[in-house]
Amino acid sequence: MITRKLLQDAKEKLEQAGCDSPGLDAEILLMSTWQISKTSLVIRMLDEVPMGVESTFQSLLSRRLAREPLAYITGSKAFWAHDFLVTTDVLIPRPETEHLIESVLQYYPNQDEPLQICDIGTGSGCIAATLADLYVNAHVTACDISDKALAVAKLNAKNISVSDRMTFCLGDLYQALSGFEQFDVIVSNPPYVSAAEMVELEPELGYEPRQALTDEASGLTLLTELLENAHLYLKDAGLLVLESGLCGMPETPETLLKLEDYSDLAGNYRGSVFRKA
Repeated sequence: MITRKLLQDAKEKLEQAGCDSPGLDAEILLMSTWQISKTSLVIRMLDEVPMGVESTFQSLLSRRLAREPLAYITGSKAFWAHDFLVTTDVLIPRPETEHLIESVLQYYPNQDEPLQICDIGTGSGCIAATLADLYVNAHVTACDISDKALAVAKLNAKNISVSDRMTFCLGDLYQALSGFEQFDVIVSNPPYVSAAEMVELEPELGYEPRQALTDEASGLTLLTELLENAHLYLKDAGLLVLESGLCGMPETPETLLKLEDYSDLAGNYRGSVFRKA
């Protein structure tokens, strides 16, 4: 089949399936299958698609029509300056989470500073590895309760050449740490979707690890624990940056000072920045 016709047919099917970006999804799937760039795809619009490529494309398209997330089908997702490996063991990196990175850069603009940074609930490692890449003299500790997630995070750190400045710890929130460590910066994008919200989420979310999305309660459970115990793991005047969503943020404990709330480009609340009091 001609490339243009194949993409048009796929786009129509994806539209009927309720996918948000049917045309783009079809192009990404074909580029991934054919192992070509966007420019090459445009050049080949009137070419016949090789039978092997078309067969594989149709197989991947069937998965997307079932609303499996594109990132799990292609195996990667762009975040900040790199493409990150993703599997069904980790949450797919979101563009909104890049605002957390921006918050750290705002308060620590000197990227040569030898910071000690900790990412709680690292998942794919996109936050931790990005911070290690940005702060060239920093050491980043990445923690997660899932050993499978940590395996993915380690691969991503290796792929962007920051493994030598990272430590990976298995455990639940601060329990992954030794208890003697203190950091200049602690960041976290914890499960904050409430149980009530989970019922109304789009079908794609059903493919992602549920424990990385929700606390099965109000959405505030893990955020509360992160806030209440942060002072034990922060250096004097250390920074805590937390991502959140519709559930908002728990009250600030006396051990911390809230510096600001931050929002995404649409003006939606995305998280808050705190300093050790």
